[in-house]
Amino acid sequence: MIRINAEKYKKLASIRLIRVICVLFFCTFAALIENHQSRMENTKLKLPIGIQTFEKLRKRNCVYVDKTKYLVDLIDNFDVCFLARPRRFGKSLTISTFDALFSGKKEIFKGLYAEEFLNRPDFMPSPVICLDMSKVITNRGIDELENSIAKQIKDVAIVLGVSLTDSNLPGILLDDLIISTVRRYNKEVVILLDEYDKPYTDFVNDPDMAEKIRSALRNFYVQIKANDKYIRFTFITGISKFAKFGVFSTLNTPHDVSMMPEYAEICGLSENEIEQYFPDYLENTADYMQISTKELKIEMRHYYNGFSFDSGAKTKLYNPYSTLAFFKDKEFSNYWMESGNTKVIADYMKNRNLTVEQFRKYPVSKDFVKSPGDMDATTPEGFLYQCGYLTLRPGTSDAFSLDYPNTEVLNSMSVLLSQNILREGDNDYSYCRRDLLIGLMSLDCNKVLTVFNRLLASIPYDDFSKAAQQSVSDNVYEIKPQEWLYRSTILAFLRGCGVVVFAEMHTNLGRSDLVIAHKGKTWIIEIKVAYDGESPVKKAKEALQQITDKNYATQYPDAVCVGLAIDDSVRQITEMKSNFS
Repeated sequence: MIRINAEKYKKLASIRLIRVICVLFFCTFAALIENHQSRMENTKLKLPIGIQTFEKLRKRNCVYVDKTKYLVDLIDNFDVCFLARPRRFGKSLTISTFDALFSGKKEIFKGLYAEEFLNRPDFMPSPVICLDMSKVITNRGIDELENSIAKQIKDVAIVLGVSLTDSNLPGILLDDLIISTVRRYNKEVVILLDEYDKPYTDFVNDPDMAEKIRSALRNFYVQIKANDKYIRFTFITGISKFAKFGVFSTLNTPHDVSMMPEYAEICGLSENEIEQYFPDYLENTADYMQISTKELKIEMRHYYNGFSFDSGAKTKLYNPYSTLAFFKDKEFSNYWMESGNTKVIADYMKNRNLTVEQFRKYPVSKDFVKSPGDMDATTPEGFLYQCGYLTLRPGTSDAFSLDYPNTEVLNSMSVLLSQNILREGDNDYSYCRRDLLIGLMSLDCNKVLTVFNRLLASIPYDDFSKAAQQSVSDNVYEIKPQEWLYRSTILAFLRGCGVVVFAEMHTNLGRSDLVIAHKGKTWIIEIKVAYDGESPVKKAKEALQQITDKNYATQYPDAVCVGLAIDDSVRQITEMKSNFS
């Protein structure tokens, strides 16, 4: 009996031991998995948000999309290059990469395309003069502007270990810096000039001040031409190529690579690059939003992709700043416009009485693509195109069209227009936006109508009439200027409020004015204008009946259908008919 109990005890002890071993094994395995995930998380490359210095980016273990192939190609083929790109598109990082490349910092190029360039038998580092004109002080007059440039030159001289004259004139100092550097190192210098036009474009709405700044900069930039024999390579960036600037009228014909197809992707991110360099961030963001990676890429493409920088309008690029900010916040927002001074573009639109809709599918010639003109003298479409607010779209064999690159830019421009109209300083825009969203969410037609009337009451019609007439002449549909202006202003306001809205949605029988999709609710809005004694009541009924007759709401069975009548004599919506009581 005792022997049997002992055998049972041995069996129980063995079972318990096996259980303990299994528990220990699984705990150890789980710990290993956790540690592995932790290590993977720690080694995941960081997002280089706000980092424009190549060396810092590489040393801080950040994601770097290898663009060095384009840089090596430029060095091999040109002596003087110019690249125009919108702000926040990677120009400064390109300048910084050139700086590190010519300085021969091999360790930070390991694994990149340019590593081979640095290992060439004939490669020799060069002293680099790097100037960033975006740092120049412009709001305290010409004297302070020149002092600011002079200080930057003196700072570069300290880094290079050369002495300069006692002069405080930028042109004399730059000339002295180039010659002194060549003498000390017995080598040709490299000139890197970032945002060369920034001091000038700050005053694009102030022609008198802009001309004074241009004159001062011309006297400064002419020294690059004068010292050409001492310069190995020159690379200049900016928003636009100004023919009247000394930097282009006096240099040995800089090669403008801005629209050359082979350099179309030198700045910005292609979709392939996002997939190659940001797979973890794509997956994490998709998981956070509870959608598939495929669905995420479709939404990102719609919201942030679309910039084109080649003469055939074949490339499509993402703004790098917006893309990185999106991966950080995991929220679709208008990051690009929020990151800069929007007052310049807002004032430009306001001073020239421009609307958002007039630049949709705007036709331009091939000559425009090659030379849109100096930004101070070009047409509004030329200005907006060079600033990056409009981009190229493919057209016919001898023409192209312009349009907003993506939803982010379109919505941002709509916000600017709405704020201009509704006097942002008085919070009118914020209040109108709040009331609109409440009205759409609660299906309150009267509240939505009230907001629209507040918007229409703020439009300076005399100022906007020219823009409206211009847009009508470019529209394939016959539409009176007043009706176009009412509809486009409401459309821009809706977009600026972050509402998903479509204009001219086609059915088998016609096209609706506005289709709004907000928080699972759909609105179909048709707008009619009553002119010269016409009955607004009759117009509102016609508008609502048109929604039914033309099958605008067929695919939206629960849609709120609204017919609006604007009395042109008072420029207000005076009648509304709806299927929703």
